[in-house]
Amino acid sequence: MRNHQYRLSFTMGSLFHHESLKLAVLYLDLGDWDSVRDQVIAQNLLQTRTLNTLKRICHEIVSRLRTLNVGELEFLVESSHQEQAYLLWLTVCRRYRFIADFAVEVLRERYITLKMDLTYEDFDSFFNRKSEWHLELDAISPATRSKLRQVLFKILHEADLLTANNMINAATLSPRLLAVIHQGSGRDVLYFPVFESDVRGMTQ
Repeated sequence: MRNHQYRLSFTMGSLFHHESLKLAVLYLDLGDWDSVRDQVIAQNLLQTRTLNTLKRICHEIVSRLRTLNVGELEFLVESSHQEQAYLLWLTVCRRYRFIADFAVEVLRERYITLKMDLTYEDFDSFFNRKSEWHLELDAISPATRSKLRQVLFKILHEADLLTANNMINAATLSPRLLAVIHQGSGRDVLYFPVFESDVRGMTQ
């Protein structure tokens, strides 16, 4: 069975917390992502130094926010800072299956087996395993591979899923965030370092 290719266009990114909120609010006002993009570019709402950078960041953020439905977007703009960070992590996982697989197979797996650190070597081992089935991984340069690793760890830090010294932070998912997550794919909760018993406790 042929594997779908991994999308690997997250090398220029971060969690884009503040910027994502700005675009989510704009979408809930305008109701159309093309209109959001046009307004962001026309008014340089992300305050970038060059038009090319503005377009790239806008495209990246919109591509992630598109994975949320209107109810999830409404929750995003009115929830707490931590809930927002978790939901933005979810958009990254929904957008990039490479990151989703890493979240399930490495981040969560290490957490539930009580291995609380996450290292660059863990990323490299995951990358090497996946490259056996995904030829697109073999095709990238060492510099790009290093950038993918750097950006992924940066996103994990910004989502508060990793501490400053790369220890895994258990996700504390509020009942209302869990309700939002459970309305989507049942797989979504697996993107977070949580025990199933903890999830049940959070919903009670």
